[in-house]
Amino acid sequence: MAAFKLKFVSKFMKQKIKIGIFFGGHSREREVSFAGGRTVYDNLNKTVFEPVPIFVDSFGHFCLLRWEYIYKGSIRDFYPTPAMPHGEYAESKALQSVSQQQELLQSLGTIVAPHELHQHIDFAFLCLHGTHGEDGRIQGLLAYHGIPYSGSGILSSAIGMNKIIQKQLMKSHGFESVPYTTISRQEWLEPGNQQYAFEHINHEVGFPCVVKAANQGSSIGISILADATIQNFTDAIDKALFIHRIDIQKFKILDHNAQLQYLKRICDIREGIGLPVVAGPSNGVLYSMAQLHAHLLAASGIVTLSAIDAESQVLVESFIEGKEFSCIVIATEQGIPIALPPTEIRKGKELFDYRSKYLPGLSRKITPIDLPDPQLQSIRTACEKLFSNLHFDVYARIDGFITPSGAVLLNDPNTTSGMMPSSFFFHQAAEIGLNPSQFLTFIIRSSVAARMVEFKNYHTLPVLLAQLDAAIHLLQTNQSNKTKVAVLLGGYSSERHISVESGRNIFEKLSSSEKYAPVPVFVSGTQSGHALHTIPIHLLLKDNADDIKEKILHYAVHPIIATIRDQCQSITQKYAGTAAIAAPAAISYEQLAEQVQQAFIALHGRPGEDGQVQNQLELVGISYNGSRQSSSAITIDKYKTNELLKANGFLVADHAVYTHQDWAANKTAFYQQVISKFSYPFIIKPVDDGCSSAVKKIKNIDQLQAYCELVFRTGDVLDPQHVATLQLKAKEEFPAKTRILVESLITGNGANHFLEITGGMLTRYDSQGQIVYEVFESSEALSEGDVLSLEEKFLAGQGQNITPARYHTNPQTRQHISNYVRDQLMKAAQVLQVEGYCRIDAFVRIYNEQHIEVVFIEVNSLPGMTPATCIFHQTAINGYKPLDFIDLILTYGQQRSLHLPAANPLPTSSIKP
Repeated sequence: MAAFKLKFVSKFMKQKIKIGIFFGGHSREREVSFAGGRTVYDNLNKTVFEPVPIFVDSFGHFCLLRWEYIYKGSIRDFYPTPAMPHGEYAESKALQSVSQQQELLQSLGTIVAPHELHQHIDFAFLCLHGTHGEDGRIQGLLAYHGIPYSGSGILSSAIGMNKIIQKQLMKSHGFESVPYTTISRQEWLEPGNQQYAFEHINHEVGFPCVVKAANQGSSIGISILADATIQNFTDAIDKALFIHRIDIQKFKILDHNAQLQYLKRICDIREGIGLPVVAGPSNGVLYSMAQLHAHLLAASGIVTLSAIDAESQVLVESFIEGKEFSCIVIATEQGIPIALPPTEIRKGKELFDYRSKYLPGLSRKITPIDLPDPQLQSIRTACEKLFSNLHFDVYARIDGFITPSGAVLLNDPNTTSGMMPSSFFFHQAAEIGLNPSQFLTFIIRSSVAARMVEFKNYHTLPVLLAQLDAAIHLLQTNQSNKTKVAVLLGGYSSERHISVESGRNIFEKLSSSEKYAPVPVFVSGTQSGHALHTIPIHLLLKDNADDIKEKILHYAVHPIIATIRDQCQSITQKYAGTAAIAAPAAISYEQLAEQVQQAFIALHGRPGEDGQVQNQLELVGISYNGSRQSSSAITIDKYKTNELLKANGFLVADHAVYTHQDWAANKTAFYQQVISKFSYPFIIKPVDDGCSSAVKKIKNIDQLQAYCELVFRTGDVLDPQHVATLQLKAKEEFPAKTRILVESLITGNGANHFLEITGGMLTRYDSQGQIVYEVFESSEALSEGDVLSLEEKFLAGQGQNITPARYHTNPQTRQHISNYVRDQLMKAAQVLQVEGYCRIDAFVRIYNEQHIEVVFIEVNSLPGMTPATCIFHQTAINGYKPLDFIDLILTYGQQRSLHLPAANPLPTSSIKP
């Protein structure tokens, strides 16, 4: 019997199941969709599945996307090519014919007609959002062609998209609701109706209230109105309908750059109304920002702009005082809905906006929501009931509030969840012991079973289901053959949240591989020493490093989570095995060496980039990625790096280090000293932090004083006046330091072309055992502010990196310049004795083909490895997928460990047991 079963399993495992991942689209959430598609692409188990990326463009065409484009930071980085100015999307090209539209796609991959999809995929995993993505239309198209797809069916998808229909159906099924009403676009635009609508809302709904676009997600088009003022109300309704009114007189007073910045905000598809726009009163269509700018300069009075895909209805509902939550509901193989532990979204009356949702370290999510068990269970019961009442399948994300009186108010069921690495989708599945790769396998298997019933297909889909079950069974038997890798993440610097994002990305990519079995290890501590803890998957997927640390220190299994784990036991055992859930455990380096063969250090700042961790790993014989202790100790210190590079003939900014002691001794003299050495504007940054943490362009004495007061503070609280002076964003990390680095502002200095670049590289051993550097094409970093922001580096779809960098319009000249720049980066890395891999940031001045200057900014020995980091754009050009790149990094570390001399132990007091 066992032999027969093995033969049956091996028969189905000969060919991998082709999973078409649909992402992109033309909705305002396309960048979230793009990032979610990349997450699914990376996390699909490579033993079972073959991921097939299917990019849906701005015009609705399907393209079998070449894999390297998946690792761009934004859709705008590769589509259209060349990139549009001002961050515009392809629809700004105003292409009317299908042939013109498809011509844009031809260089990205293979265009596929809907009826041809079955030739390329066995299953469709839907990561699309918004119109044509989660409203039942793509589901209907796939169903027509007999292709099984993920998630809910056609009808429930359409319901899950429309907030107004949801309200009506929920009310008919007996769910509690707050007062609400709707305003149609036509009603709103009728002359004189704004005052009437304001009075109607004040009477029927009252203030405070929430204004929502009827068919949007990711908090797009939403406002919270605390005060009953007609102006705020008008602005909120306009925002939800994607209307913008411009006072031309005020617009023309702005200088040219201020006008462009204003228009960029208007044209942003997330925060503004996007492009194309319809401009009143002529109602002409303007496709690009240049057309819009020219139109406004020629206009007078008030110009009303409307998005061409504007909303037709707005939902206005009473503001709910209570705790906000989000709950993933899954269906068992028997179709029974189970609500996973609901997550509280910690905030005041401000929005849980796009930035807070997707930027590492900003959000605060509590799982499960902090409530008595009966109230927690009432939330779960309500979510499960709604899941059934609205005929959802497979999974859904249901949002809501619980009031101080205990009333559960559900307000936004979604049939497609965001699939970013830290999304609720993966966050809550981890609580039952499923890592992202395992949860995706569960979703696929459940979806095939649901489509089998929906399609009435009892021929091909049962075969696919049997193939899946055979593969899932085999996965459980192959884990012991994999190489165990400790993924070290966290730390205690201001970069700890980005480190968690990097480590999580490394863990997930290794988890889906056929070669590696990763073990997440959280690092905590202070300058005096650090400690290690192995952590389970549900802690790894917490929002940020502080959440993980708090859970380690006060670990306990909530009774409701214990109940849910019991309910999901059969799911967890099938997809993750019996040992899927464990408590965090303190571990020494010696004990770690007994569990793993290799380590991937995903730490940024201290410890990690300073050599402490590398030293300890060498002592216990664990190979690791990146540079050795001696090199790391130099590159962590920007001053030492600058000095060493300058001494070897490389160009760096004029620089000086100043200390807290210098400042505290005589502040007035300190400021005069800095100003006399560095003329405004200049750059101030911490000596040993990265990720744009506290990097500021100082333009006047007020900013200099504010910066020093904040960075040299002795407490944790940031003075609000200094925060305002430096224009820090909400929850922006600003570390307290004892040393700062002041640098002269690097400018173009009369060059014909001036750009900021970041370049990655990889080292390997040649046949003689010598280190060889492979330097990748650099990325051109585009910044909207004074310096690259955290959002531009790490927030999905926010920043724009052009890879390869645009040194010149002539391809041959561009390559000549690129070769020179790469040679300079390699020589700098050799001087600093960088090994394994690294990222170097620099400015490039191009006077002519023979006169090129590379001015170095910093060297990162453990660069960020978040999903959208530009080093993955660069490695893709050389043919390396991220997992290939990670494998090469680990392989180098393993080979190096065979030749390393014994490490010099650090003082025992610096390492906590």
